[in-house]
Amino acid sequence: MKRALVLVAPGFEEIETITVIDILRRANIEVVSAGIEPGEIKGSRKIKIVPDVQLNKVVNDEDFDMIILPGGMPGTTNLKKDKSVKKIIERMYKQGKYTSAICAAPTVLSAIGLTTGKNITSHPSVKNELQNESYKEDRVVVDGQIITSRSPGTAMEFAMKLVEILVGKEMVEEINKGVMARL
Repeated sequence: MKRALVLVAPGFEEIETITVIDILRRANIEVVSAGIEPGEIKGSRKIKIVPDVQLNKVVNDEDFDMIILPGGMPGTTNLKKDKSVKKIIERMYKQGKYTSAICAAPTVLSAIGLTTGKNITSHPSVKNELQNESYKEDRVVVDGQIITSRSPGTAMEFAMKLVEILVGKEMVEEINKGVMARL
């Protein structure tokens, strides 16, 4: 079974976070949501969730096929400041695992130096922070093991692309029979 890790920081973007978790779980991918702090975490629109685990419990000893960074403000800023976030992203990237980010979160990957020279996208509001990348305005951009997307409005397409990458296009088609997204 494929495994994905979704990082949750205070100020996370709710649509991007919940949509990804939901769609990946529908695809029978084991999804672990990891909070950068213990207990309940409040999103950018004040919706509260309780992540499955605290991030410091999975940084060194768990294996995932993909890491996913939702955007949102100040969620993205909180992800950038957290040393455990940087550590697990770098470890997984070096292992050849998929690294994905949506909305403002591609700036986290850029700050670590993973996206230099890569094709990426983001929310237009942070485009100027991505100077070392080849910026695209596509709704979802895949460049090797880096997958990026733009906003809450692209969260479904992003989630379906993650499913396609992890378990195949057939599963996307199967899930979409019930979801009925415009893909």
